[in-house]
Amino acid sequence: MKIPEFQGMLKAKKSDCAVFYNSDSSRSSPNLFYFSGYSGLGALVIPARHNPFLIAPEMEFQRAKKSSVKKVYSMEKKRFFESIYQTIRKNKIKTGNIAIDKNNFTLNSFRHFKKQFKKSKIRDIAFDSIKLRELKTEKEIQYLKISCKYADKILQKAIRNFKSFRTESEAAAFLEYGAKKLGLELSFNPIVASGSNGSMPHHEPKNEKIKKGFCVIDFGVKYMGYCSDITRTVYIGKPSQKDKKIYSMLLKIQKDAINQVNESKKCSELYNFVNESLGKYKKYFTHGLGHGVGVEIHEMPNLTLNSKDRIKNGMLFTIEPGVYFPKKFGIRIEDTILFKNRTIPLTKTSKDLIII
Repeated sequence: MKIPEFQGMLKAKKSDCAVFYNSDSSRSSPNLFYFSGYSGLGALVIPARHNPFLIAPEMEFQRAKKSSVKKVYSMEKKRFFESIYQTIRKNKIKTGNIAIDKNNFTLNSFRHFKKQFKKSKIRDIAFDSIKLRELKTEKEIQYLKISCKYADKILQKAIRNFKSFRTESEAAAFLEYGAKKLGLELSFNPIVASGSNGSMPHHEPKNEKIKKGFCVIDFGVKYMGYCSDITRTVYIGKPSQKDKKIYSMLLKIQKDAINQVNESKKCSELYNFVNESLGKYKKYFTHGLGHGVGVEIHEMPNLTLNSKDRIKNGMLFTIEPGVYFPKKFGIRIEDTILFKNRTIPLTKTSKDLIII
C-alpha cells in the first residue's frame, strides 16, 4: 500500500531508505505488513529511489514470495541484522540516512542494528507512517467492511447463545473459536465483563459464574490483516427502570456523536460533545471516545480530549462512549465507523438493550 507516497516522504526527509523488520514469530510489524502484505520474519527495505525488496529466512521464503513485493532475497546464515546489512550493500542502496519505525524497534534490536549500520544516521519514521495509514484506500475499505461483517456475525451468534455460557471465559472462548473456525485472527483478546467487572473497561474474562446485570462484550477480528472493533452491552436478568434509563441515555449520546461527525470536525470537539452530554455522569467516562482502526487496532485519528486530529474523507475509526461505576457496573456501546462524505457505520449488530 502507498509505496510511492512513502518514497516521496523519504525523499522529503532526505532519507536514503527505510528498514522495517520483524524478528518475533509471535507478532508482526504493522508497517512491514502494510507496505508488503507479508507478516512473517524478516525485513522490508524501501529505498527512496528504487523498488522495495524483502529479506526473509529460508523457512519463510515461499510465504514472502506471495507478498506484493516482487523482489525477495533469502536471508543469509548470519546474524539477523548482519544479513540485512549485507543484502542492502549487494543492492548498492545508499545508507547514509536510514528511516526506521522506533515504535517497533526494541532497545536491544536497535543496538544490534547500529552495530551493522555504524556510519548511518537514523531517523524515526514512525509518526509519518501512522499518518500515511490514516486515510484508507478503496482496497483497505473493502477489507475493513468484510472484517466488520465477520465481527457482527460472530458476536450475534454469541449473544443468541449467551444463556448457555456459565462463565465469562466460556463466552470469550466462544467468540475466539468463532473467529478461528472462519480462519480469522482476533484484533485483540475478547472482553466479556459482567456485573461489577464491567466497571473495568479492559477487564479480562474470568473463569467464574457470569454475574447478573449489565455485561460488556468487546470483540473484533482481522480479515486480510485488517481489524474490526465492536462493543455491545447486554443485560443478564431483569433490568430496573433506572438501568434502562442509563442505557438509553448512553445509546442516544452514541448515536448523536455519530451524527455530529463531519468533514474537518475536530476530534476533540466530538469527545467534548459526549463528555458534556453525559452531564452528571461524565466523571464515569474514563477513556477516549474512539480511535482509528486499520492494520492495528489502535491507529489515527485519536478521538480524545487533547487530540489535534480532524475528521477527513477515508478515515475509519470507532465511536465508543462508556460509563463505569466503580465496583457496580459498566456500559459501553461501540461501532466502527467509515467517514466517506458521510458517516457509514460498518458494525451493524442491534444496539437495543438485549435482555438475557
